[in-house]
Amino acid sequence: MLPLDHVTVAGPALAPMRAALAAIGIPTVYGGGHRDGATEMALASFSDGSYLELIAPPPNAPVHIVDGHPWSRYLTGSAGPCAWAVRTTDLDGELRRLRAAGIAASGPAANGRRRPDGVQLEWQIAAAGPGGPGTFFPFAIQDFTAHDLRAFPSGAPTAREYRCVSRVVLAVHDLEAAATRYRQAYGLTAFIRHTDRAFGAELIVAADAPVVLAQPLAADSWLAARIQHFGEVPCAILLEGAASIQTFTAHSTWGDLHIGWFRPDTPGWRLAVCQ
Repeated sequence: MLPLDHVTVAGPALAPMRAALAAIGIPTVYGGGHRDGATEMALASFSDGSYLELIAPPPNAPVHIVDGHPWSRYLTGSAGPCAWAVRTTDLDGELRRLRAAGIAASGPAANGRRRPDGVQLEWQIAAAGPGGPGTFFPFAIQDFTAHDLRAFPSGAPTAREYRCVSRVVLAVHDLEAAATRYRQAYGLTAFIRHTDRAFGAELIVAADAPVVLAQPLAADSWLAARIQHFGEVPCAILLEGAASIQTFTAHSTWGDLHIGWFRPDTPGWRLAVCQ
């Protein structure tokens, strides 16, 4: 029901974000500017067609254009992951389904971007629930042009050591309330609960969707500070990889997910590989 399309990672400039991923062996390619003129993007794509979207205002973007963007606070605040998207071939049907479930939804809204090679990409999206598009609930995206043109601007995945974006970890105020809302919106039934003191969260792992809900264990933790500053948005991204996670210095086990963390001391958000 929730085929993960991409996760958006926001900041004030593309170059530092691309350099940070390159430093841990995840190459990106420049994907071009969005139609609204407020943002440009680069991406790290994986063999299943999912990708990490790095998004930032282009140089010399008018301040009023950036300020009017729904993700403005995440762009200017170097939020890191701020939204996620799921793929659909029937956006109108998804809107009807969400509204029938009692979930506020908006759309469809057309968007697109021109790749640096001149290829024009077209899609439409629908947003659900509170906050900006994709912050608490994922936004749904339907391609008009071929999905592979959007995911693979160079004709192939950029990050061959990883198979996909496996899970999005969503920071929440109240674990049970968040799980109830996900049940209502998507009919999820299988949740597994864990405590990860090193990560600093009580967790609910959805067995039938690519989402993990995370409530801070302590009011003075990095996770609590993130929620206070940015609200209930993604706080960590799990990639599925072929390499052994034993090469990582920090690990977690969430049910059947075995996780190796990249630079777990990085302030503000986390990135990991899972198997």
